Amino acid sequence: MTVSRTVPPELSANCAYFFDLDGTLAEIKPHPDQVTVPQTILQLLHRLATHNAGALALISGRSMAELDALTHPIRFPLAGVHGAERRDIKGHTHIVRLPQDVEHDISVLLHAALANMPGTTLETKGMAFALHYRQAPQHEAALLTLAERITRRWPQLALQPGKCVVEIKPKGTNKGEAIAAFMQEAPFAGRTPVFVGDDLTDEAGFAVVNRADGISVKVGSGATQAMWRLAGVTDVWRWLEQINCPQQDQKATNDRRDGHESFSRSL
Repeated sequence: MTVSRTVPPELSANCAYFFDLDGTLAEIKPHPDQVTVPQTILQLLHRLATHNAGALALISGRSMAELDALTHPIRFPLAGVHGAERRDIKGHTHIVRLPQDVEHDISVLLHAALANMPGTTLETKGMAFALHYRQAPQHEAALLTLAERITRRWPQLALQPGKCVVEIKPKGTNKGEAIAAFMQEAPFAGRTPVFVGDDLTDEAGFAVVNRADGISVKVGSGATQAMWRLAGVTDVWRWLEQINCPQQDQKATNDRRDGHESFSRSL
């Protein structure tokens, strides 16, 4: 059983920050194209990055192109498609690619299969594929079976379940590996990692951060290996405001003393 205490973690001035996007920095919408990040939140992220020598990256299942569009005009270090593509602080990209014939064959197979499942959506990401069923939850089992069949046929791929989505991605790529790669590079190296995420896909990131004695934060309910928890996206936004505004430290302390702090420890 998981219980929570209203005791927030201590954040030093030597942290490296990693954030998921959907369900963490932005509310989840019926379709991924409807998601937006408020400009006020982008400015808070930019300020946090500036105060930490640029040590802030977005770690998402979305492609880097989508992440750049959602955070324009700010350009952050990124890990997209669960780490299959990554851009470091210098702008250098590191991308895992599938053979063109494999990508084509899987795309044809998935388009044909999902055409018979009304309400489902196929999102192609080059080296990965996302099978969305938020509008058709009755097809969840069929999509899982389909994804399992594809990963058996192409063993270089792995299945990654998420919130109302089944993803097929290159084996060995995950958010934990992406965070570990960033932590080997400046300006992240030598800092305490902080990772905030909401989904099953974020658990690999939590594991890496926990092993580094960092701060892992689960957004929302559900079982997790994260050591801390925030209730929802708006709580993430409020927390960003607090850690960006030193003048609010005393107010935050008073709120915690009164039992109103939304950052809780998972036990």
